[in-house]
Amino acid sequence: MALLDWIAADNDLRLEGHAVRLRPHRASDYPEWAALREDSRDFLQPWEPTWPADDLTRGAYRRRLSAYAQDMERGVAYPFLVFRRTDGAMVGGITLSNIRRGVAQMGSIGYWVGQPFTRHGYTVDAVRAVTTFCFERLRLHRVEAACIPTNLASQGVLAKAGFDREGMARDYLKIDGVWRDHLLFGLLTPNP
Repeated sequence: MALLDWIAADNDLRLEGHAVRLRPHRASDYPEWAALREDSRDFLQPWEPTWPADDLTRGAYRRRLSAYAQDMERGVAYPFLVFRRTDGAMVGGITLSNIRRGVAQMGSIGYWVGQPFTRHGYTVDAVRAVTTFCFERLRLHRVEAACIPTNLASQGVLAKAGFDREGMARDYLKIDGVWRDHLLFGLLTPNP
């Protein structure tokens, strides 16, 4: 994707919530992103896939941006950073991925929030903004999410964002180096 296309895509993909703004990652976000992830490492790692040894390096971030640009160009994933509206502070990230078209018309969301920004409603607001994007702009029929059964905070986020708990998937994702069961959640378009 050419740089001008990326800038146009960035401008087109700005999402607004009540308390947050979402937009795709930029190269200039690296210092703030790396600092927030590093400062929140102990808080995040129990809920995420194992971080590669070089995960927080500038080179790994560049590779991440390249993969994100390819996914967005193909329409299979849309990763966003989440910023607090009041002061522009980066609070976390959310990704719509695994977008399937045809008979499915669905995608999956995953999110993270830096430890200093938990329990302020930013993640719920970001999830709502992305689901609105899914249904109104992408015209998806269904959005899915999953979390470890012990992650009560994430279950609360999904419930507040309108998701229904649908069941359990055994050894669904490898989290922090271990295959873990996950609770599955779904949300259907309000305008079928």
